[in-house]
Amino acid sequence: MCGRFASLLPPEAIARLFAITNALPNVAATWNLAPSQDAPVVRRHPETDERHLDLLRWGLLPHFTKDPDKARRPINARAETIATSGMFRSAFAARRCLVPATAFYEWRQAGKEPYAITRTDGGTMALAGLWEGFRWPDGRVERTFVLITTVANVVLAALHNRMPVVLEATDWPLWLGETEGDAATLLRPAGESVLRAWPVSRQVNSPRTNGPELLRPLA
Repeated sequence: MCGRFASLLPPEAIARLFAITNALPNVAATWNLAPSQDAPVVRRHPETDERHLDLLRWGLLPHFTKDPDKARRPINARAETIATSGMFRSAFAARRCLVPATAFYEWRQAGKEPYAITRTDGGTMALAGLWEGFRWPDGRVERTFVLITTVANVVLAALHNRMPVVLEATDWPLWLGETEGDAATLLRPAGESVLRAWPVSRQVNSPRTNGPELLRPLA
């Protein structure tokens, strides 16, 4: 699974990387983004078909939710079942998104040993996600997202049996629905040379801790 990640790229840099067209949100870098917090998300706008960068809350609240105050808000969705799950299938069909991340964290030995995972080339990861817009009775629209996980590759299997889906730039148009094709074929583990991992401080366990020291390798 994926329960924390770092998002360090400034909005202007995200806009250049993902060819964003809308006015950019004001968002600060974070080394420890946790569920229920807002994150910059790249999505294809449903009216203009252009790529937008918006702040969405981590933890999916589907548009058809009957009791939002008590609803479960999943942060991860299994790649193997999103096309058939009642919770995710409509979003998978029409509301796929990309979540820029500098790193994500995983824990080994039942949550005792945190590791940071980044791209080996130093680039920004584009994590595959789904988004939803829920309209509250007062008319306010709350936009949320969930990250998609798949089976871990060899690099990550020593830490956990699941990993987020990391999409390469050539796959972004298909995932966002800009080109024709079967988006499900993209839901696979990252190549063995794409990611690297190293142990970090247990300070990352607390969502109140936030700073560059969280990515510093343990001595």
